[in-house]
Amino acid sequence: MKWFNKGFTGLVLLFLYIPMIVLAVASFNTGTSVSSFQGFTLEQYGELFRDGTLLPLLANSLIVAVLSSLCATVLGTAAAMGIHAMGQRSRRLVMTMTNIPMTNPEIVTGVSLALLFAFIGTLMKVNDILGFTTLLIAHITFNLPYVILSVTPKLSQMDPNLREAALDLGCTPFQAFYKVVIHEILPGIISGALMAFTMSLDDFVISYFVYGPRFVTLPVEIYNYTKKPLHPKIYALFTLLFLVILLVMVAMNLLQARDEKHKAAAKRALRGGRRSVQV
Repeated sequence: MKWFNKGFTGLVLLFLYIPMIVLAVASFNTGTSVSSFQGFTLEQYGELFRDGTLLPLLANSLIVAVLSSLCATVLGTAAAMGIHAMGQRSRRLVMTMTNIPMTNPEIVTGVSLALLFAFIGTLMKVNDILGFTTLLIAHITFNLPYVILSVTPKLSQMDPNLREAALDLGCTPFQAFYKVVIHEILPGIISGALMAFTMSLDDFVISYFVYGPRFVTLPVEIYNYTKKPLHPKIYALFTLLFLVILLVMVAMNLLQARDEKHKAAAKRALRGGRRSVQV
């Protein structure tokens, strides 16, 4: 049974990562055909870094991803703390409403936000309201649930007596929040921020409905490239983006593993202290 589980897992991983492997191999190919490897070259990466169109668009995507993830992290952390302070019924209701945007089809979210911005533009009598601001607001909106979902479990795992103990020892409410609460939920905050960054960096569907011609992100522009044969430098760009997202996800998993290791060590130390007191 073990060999079957391992083999099935291997097939699933192979199915998931074969497209990226083919893409990475094609980025080092001297030819333009994906089906035949004619020789190894780094010229595609050289052309990518010399490109005067794609790199500014990549910078736009990074700007939106960084700003939206930061804003979503601050707002999501505050929202998670407010939800955690609610009663059990209210918390369950609010969490259900918070999770709906994650299960809602992206095209529905994109069209809804586009209609909302168009309505606001009509009220403000602004014809070209779509641009950087609407794109940033949209990314913050769909990133918020992921941050809340990452921070809320950390708040539930935190000992509620820690903050009260800090206040009893002379800390102000702000000091207790900064030195105790933030310290305890920091892994969840970082995980939520990394998740928001990756979701924002490669988003296309929602961005397509809320962007303006004055500020275009890379995924939206790449959609226009797919209407004609792709240049091999696009394969190089896709490979680099995949590596960046892979590194971010690995960092997030390492952070979670480190947090669990520290908690396990703290529990063992606490048990050892209790045993010594009993003796």
